[in-house]
Amino acid sequence: MPAIPSSIIDPLWRQFSGLIPPVIDTHPLRCHRPRISDRIIFDKLLQVLVLGAAYTKISDSTCSATTLRTRRDEWITAGIFEKLEHLCLESYDRTIGLDLENLSVDGCIVKAPCGGEVSGRSPVDRGKHGTKRSLMVDGNGIPLGCVIAGANRHDSVLLAPTLKKLSRFGDHLPKKMTVHLDAGYDSKKTRSLLSGLGYTWVISTKGEPLQAGARWVVERTNSWHNRGFKKLNYCTERRGRVVEAFIALANAVIIVRRLVWQAWSIYRWDTRLDRRP
Repeated sequence: MPAIPSSIIDPLWRQFSGLIPPVIDTHPLRCHRPRISDRIIFDKLLQVLVLGAAYTKISDSTCSATTLRTRRDEWITAGIFEKLEHLCLESYDRTIGLDLENLSVDGCIVKAPCGGEVSGRSPVDRGKHGTKRSLMVDGNGIPLGCVIAGANRHDSVLLAPTLKKLSRFGDHLPKKMTVHLDAGYDSKKTRSLLSGLGYTWVISTKGEPLQAGARWVVERTNSWHNRGFKKLNYCTERRGRVVEAFIALANAVIIVRRLVWQAWSIYRWDTRLDRRP
């Protein structure tokens, strides 16, 4: 049984396969062993992401754990995961439309038992290794960008690099943009940053009862990350670029899933499911 329904994985693979650069054989005698199919590697990386299993547990007679890691690193170096995420955002924007006038940013701490480049002492887990994801979403909860750091980094410190992820949209940003934040960002430094960038803001006040407002969508997307992708909920990768690649792949899955779900009642296409997914 696939880790993700075929209605999601098939369009993802078609786009992903178009981004894979051609392989140049440098062996003088051209007598390598047959190259493992890219589709097999892609499916197994999705299994690693969704199930959170070790590479050795996913490997079998079709592909070894070493081949999985090697091909994964090749694709990361080529920037394929980031390109896939960006193309999914463009497709969603053309078909449904991104709500860039309302942005929400929030941090999420997860366990990182193996330590690594993006781990730190977790303030909510007795000082054990943890990783923080600073996630930005649009008004409907579509992930727009994510910054990772150690769990001991404060949310407000990661706000500026998280908002810089909007640079992928170039000059297509609306003139008026509102950023919705929780009480952890309630400071003069945050307001000065948002004013300098030309954004308005809605920030919960410290010391008052919980004020959800319009930022509940980022909490929902954090839940999609943690509940739908065990690799993100229990981060065992030690290198930051590998963690970023898995986050980009998870975002691509979320975007395509929301695109299919929302487009089902608006558009008709040949392979449209009989029931809403």
